[in-house]
Amino acid sequence: MELLELFFKSIFIDNMVFATFLGMCSYLAVSKKVSTAVGLGAAVIFVLAITVPLNWLLDQYLLQPGALSWLGAEYADYDLSFLSFIMFIATIATMVQLVEIVVEKFSPSLYNSLGIFLPLIAVNCAILGGSLFMQSREIPTFGQATVYGIGSGIGWFLAILAIAAIREKIRYSNVPAPLRGLGITFIITGLMAIGFMSFGGMLTGGEEETKKEDKTVKVETSKNDKELANNTKITK
Repeated sequence: MELLELFFKSIFIDNMVFATFLGMCSYLAVSKKVSTAVGLGAAVIFVLAITVPLNWLLDQYLLQPGALSWLGAEYADYDLSFLSFIMFIATIATMVQLVEIVVEKFSPSLYNSLGIFLPLIAVNCAILGGSLFMQSREIPTFGQATVYGIGSGIGWFLAILAIAAIREKIRYSNVPAPLRGLGITFIITGLMAIGFMSFGGMLTGGEEETKKEDKTVKVETSKNDKELANNTKITK
């Protein structure tokens, strides 16, 4: 249940585009066609699914204060957290190069349509943001880190797929001249972000009901205690 909650939360509630507005450069530039949006979104899912758990391992067994204790007691005081950015980016760049080689080999047309934005995944702030959020939120297990990486990638994929489908349709709409292009795109992105905020009730609603039930139980318990105390006084 915890993994499922983390999965849906990373897709809808903590969406990389609509909640934190990360990866906006690729989101805006490659969302003119659904075909290119699907290709880039799939690449982002793959990179996040691999790099987030890999960087979790690096963080747990190399970078955190005391993470090198597995090498011996004399290494327990070492703190390599200042290398987090370098190590995370190195891992991301390696995976992006692998994706670029695979896409160029098996889909040259997609490789040409993505152009410079495919290698730029290495510096996409959404990719690095996934690893940094994993670190700052102190995700405890490798499995949760993997689920978080996949969910974050799917969330970014859904965002760019949705805006690409809308942008293909609004080409044939009568959009006011000052809003054509990026203007209407930013407005639609803001409206979708507001829509995605409503998904917060999926996970917080149950918690609020539980809190209300707990308060009701406490009130009833206190009333029963008072009645019992009064009956005891009368009996005496």
